[in-house]
Amino acid sequence: MSEVHASSSGDVIDFLIDQHQQIKSLFRETLAHTGDERAKQFVHLRRLLAVHETAEEEIIHPRAKEELPEGKSIVQARLDEENEAKQVLGELETLDVDTAEFERRLSELRVAVLDHADSEEREEFARLRRGMSERELERMVRTVRLTEAVAPTRPHPGVGNRAVNLVAGPFASMMDRARDAIVGKG
Repeated sequence: MSEVHASSSGDVIDFLIDQHQQIKSLFRETLAHTGDERAKQFVHLRRLLAVHETAEEEIIHPRAKEELPEGKSIVQARLDEENEAKQVLGELETLDVDTAEFERRLSELRVAVLDHADSEEREEFARLRRGMSERELERMVRTVRLTEAVAPTRPHPGVGNRAVNLVAGPFASMMDRARDAIVGKG
């Protein structure tokens, strides 16, 4: 699974919820294995989390800030959670996947990420779906797919808003993809 897969649905909300399900599955797979298979599953998980969060930061969160009452505070809470997850992912990359510390930290991250996804689905996605036309939501999925195609494949703590993503994102993506190719884990 070297590529990010998602629903063929034309709706951006369904697309992102499908990715949330893939993330849940990858957490299960990563925790269920050991050794090389755990390392491989963790790379897939890390990659999906990185591109998914970049797309949300670039496309969904700005729209939620604009469209939703209390959108700024809702988005800020999600960005804080995302930045914390990026930091933990970075720390996990330095640990041996077969240690108890890796398993403990990954299990804690799983709980935090799944809570985060649930909050997004309730507070952002459902409300955006109610407030936006079907046509807008269908157009947004193309934008999300394009964003994910060039997004960094590794967590970058502190990169969590549109302006920083626009400046740092392309360089981070290029470096991540080169690093993935060198280590053969892309």
